[in-house]
Amino acid sequence: MSYYKNHVFFCCNQRANGEACCNSHGAQELRDYAKAKVKALGLTGAGKARINMAGCLDRCKEGPVLVVYPEAVWYTYVDREDIDEIVAEHLQHGRVVERLKI
Repeated sequence: MSYYKNHVFFCCNQRANGEACCNSHGAQELRDYAKAKVKALGLTGAGKARINMAGCLDRCKEGPVLVVYPEAVWYTYVDREDIDEIVAEHLQHGRVVERLKI
């Protein structure tokens, strides 16, 4: 069994020269929001969830993106409401948020 039930990686890559990238869409801010949210809900630690920042996940044109393991479910998101839905549905209840899945 994995140490974490869910391991969430947010692409927070910043590309130069105006190229498409997740960080240009607020990825770092929303990753910080997700981290605080799961902590406030008591979802962090062994057997629970871990929110991490990643470098380029090479899907920035679909971005911003995050991926949840061990299921390897890829999501895109726009705002805090999308993050709230991913946290509530996927991390708390184990249900994939189909409308945000890529």
